[in-house]
Amino acid sequence: MPRVSLVEEVAEALLERILSGQVAPGEALPPEARIAEEAQVSRVTVREALKALQAQHVVTVRRGLGTYVNPPETWTGLDAVLRAASRGVGAGQLPLRLLEIRRMVETGAAELAATRHGPEDLEAMACAVADLEHAHAAGDLDAVTEADLAFHDAVLRASGNPFVPVLLAQLGQLLYATRRETSAFPEVQRHAIHHHRAVLAAIGSGEPEAARRAMDAHITQTCEDYEHYIGRSPRPAGPDHDPTRPDPTRRTTT
Repeated sequence: MPRVSLVEEVAEALLERILSGQVAPGEALPPEARIAEEAQVSRVTVREALKALQAQHVVTVRRGLGTYVNPPETWTGLDAVLRAASRGVGAGQLPLRLLEIRRMVETGAAELAATRHGPEDLEAMACAVADLEHAHAAGDLDAVTEADLAFHDAVLRASGNPFVPVLLAQLGQLLYATRRETSAFPEVQRHAIHHHRAVLAAIGSGEPEAARRAMDAHITQTCEDYEHYIGRSPRPAGPDHDPTRPDPTRRTTT
């Protein structure tokens, strides 16, 4: 059997071709023999690499026809999906799919937080709201994004379920990037402040359904903001707009 590391190396090279646009969704990858020759590996190694990509639904192997690239929206490998989204591959759908995940997770977290929160949780949320207000007034985009993320982190932790924060932790880098992108617009910041206050009040009231509704309204507003400011407009340019740039201080949600 070929070494696993070599298979992974070939799979990574093929994924890079797809992400860079050399092979578009619906198009076929080069034949196994050519890939093997270019990578200087055996066809068995190439075949195993293609199987690895097929397992993530990145490609589909059609017997007698070749190996074809699937649309990013159908991919199931987390790393491949995140990398595609960070490069804008399938950008019209993936950010909204992330918001769908947020709605499923965060509305439930808010509902649990209404009955499980402690004083320290409400304090953390209130501090995050205050930080967001101050950052908005100062026009500090980085601070705005951090305060926004801190609030959502506090809600997840207040759910009292340790698995809840983990669900979104793996998406941290991409969620940070998309939230920073929309937060560049002052009106979006004002929306966030308003909804964070509402979520905090609902959780503090101890009413699970009210907390769920408040968070759902917040996610709905975020979807509308994305479609209005990003989906139908040119994205902000410049060195700061780099969704693949790691940020060691980022938190897990947007």
